[in-house]
Amino acid sequence: MKNGKSIGIIMAYNSASMLEDIYARIPKDILDEIILVDDESVDNTLEVAKKLGIPFFTHPHRGYGGNLKFGLQKALERGGEYMVEIHGDGQYDPTVIPAALKKMREGYDFILGSRFTDSRQPLKDGMSLARYLPNIALSLIDRLVLGLKLTEFHSGFRVYSRKLLATTDFNKGSDDHLYSFEIIVLARYYNLRVGEVPVRGDYKKEHTSISIRKSILYAFQTFYIMLLYLLAKVGVKTEFFRRSR
Repeated sequence: MKNGKSIGIIMAYNSASMLEDIYARIPKDILDEIILVDDESVDNTLEVAKKLGIPFFTHPHRGYGGNLKFGLQKALERGGEYMVEIHGDGQYDPTVIPAALKKMREGYDFILGSRFTDSRQPLKDGMSLARYLPNIALSLIDRLVLGLKLTEFHSGFRVYSRKLLATTDFNKGSDDHLYSFEIIVLARYYNLRVGEVPVRGDYKKEHTSISIRKSILYAFQTFYIMLLYLLAKVGVKTEFFRRSR
């Protein structure tokens, strides 16, 4: 266990058809352990995990945020210092994991993968304009409000530190996709060190991105969270920005 235990968390939900492929592409020599968390898949995800020898943990379905929080808690219980979020559909290229962990060990508390360090790459990788343009616009607003020099705020590849999870009360917040933005806002509010590494996303094969309708709702929800952040910065704190005792 070099410089803290690193655990890859495969986020699975009806991911059986893609699980073998993503597992084969994970650079296993850089991770101390890989686990799978599953919230009531109705396919044979768990049978595939068992065949591959991946320790798995199940719990009632609560949504993306609920599954992620469950996985982070399991990784903490297993001694994780750095927790790598790996989507079971293989949408994000896992070969970036070594670079992300290297950056974490340079003193960062939270690393996000960015598909937009080269702004043209997402289009080459098959991202539709209906997702590409809103992502650029939202990330611009996020950058201005939060003051974080990131090229993207809405990627699903992340590395979480134990310090981040202890500081932010990570079990708070949404059980849906909004959680992925809430944790960034909390990291910023508590002045934790947030960085990014380039990551590729594959949109030419089967993947599980949220629908356009849900994406629109998510966008408005992020504006609300940023409003709460701005209020908290001037002393008007909601429960979301208070630490549990």
